[in-house]
Amino acid sequence: MEYKIALLAGDGIGPEVVAQALKVLNETGNKFGHRFVFTEGLIGAAAIDHTGSPLPPETLTLCRESDAVLFGAIGDPRYDNDPSARVRPEQGLLAMRRELGLYANVRPVRTFPALIDKSPLKREIAAGTDIMMIRELTGGIYFGKPQGRSEDGNTAYDSCVYSRFEIERVVRLACEYAMGRQKKVTVIDKANVLASSRLWRETAKSIAGEYPEIKMEFMFVDNAAMQIIQYPSSFDVLVTENMFGDILSDEASVITGSMGMMPSASIGSATSVFEPIHGSYPQAAGKNIANPAGTILSAAMMLDLAFNLKKEAEAINEAVERSVEAGFLTVDLDSRNPRSTSEVGDWIQKYIRNNF
Repeated sequence: MEYKIALLAGDGIGPEVVAQALKVLNETGNKFGHRFVFTEGLIGAAAIDHTGSPLPPETLTLCRESDAVLFGAIGDPRYDNDPSARVRPEQGLLAMRRELGLYANVRPVRTFPALIDKSPLKREIAAGTDIMMIRELTGGIYFGKPQGRSEDGNTAYDSCVYSRFEIERVVRLACEYAMGRQKKVTVIDKANVLASSRLWRETAKSIAGEYPEIKMEFMFVDNAAMQIIQYPSSFDVLVTENMFGDILSDEASVITGSMGMMPSASIGSATSVFEPIHGSYPQAAGKNIANPAGTILSAAMMLDLAFNLKKEAEAINEAVERSVEAGFLTVDLDSRNPRSTSEVGDWIQKYIRNNF
């Protein structure tokens, strides 16, 4: 079987970690009889340097014509340190989400037994954490209108706007995931204060009737922020609106011990995007020290969710877990005997070659 993949390496460490995912994907394709056809596109600061736009039209066309998108990272200190810059790398990511209709970010938070002592939480609290966090991605306060400032500049305002349709599709997605897991969905809102959250709760309750096997519970966001740290293993699938999801998913990511281990998927109605959760980490760019595991695990999510290649995805997941157990770790997880980015990629590639 042949699959077309748009390859957007982006900025900073993006090209280095994406290169490792390519090695692993090609090895997996060879072992299981698939062909992955990669076409590169520009995005972020790299795209601005070459075209003046953080998301050139040809990159957007490439994404639309591909079966999936594998994405590295966006960001450059030239723009971070220049608040007056009118064109910024991050605009490319927001535009891609908007133009591709990427309505839900799916982020698994799972502790690796071999890394449990790397977690800032006590072993007995972090152990067994396996949360699927689903964040609505195209609505809410980040996109709501009106927004702006008063004429004197002393007052600013944003609007949190949601439609019933936007809530229905992401809650249904959460329920579908839960059906293949522990059949529990936690809906996070602030319904005691916000009208938009009351619509979320009302709509989620109506969707719950479509899934009688699922236990659906509701939790205020401030309580959820505490519960995720106190009792992370009590959650199964967690779904929430855009800003709450942005904050809670970053909070939860530290439970694993390193953001470098964390994959994600942004689900669209046609094309979906798969990427590690970390940023471009410009201080490490070109040094061959970044952790490629999050990108490699994102590639596994792509095989699973975009192509329904379950065995192939599990092979990659197993290879990454075995590399961790073997202590083949980059400097973020092992400062005394660190392995390079490419060495970790080579180990995982070799494991797949020799074990499947």
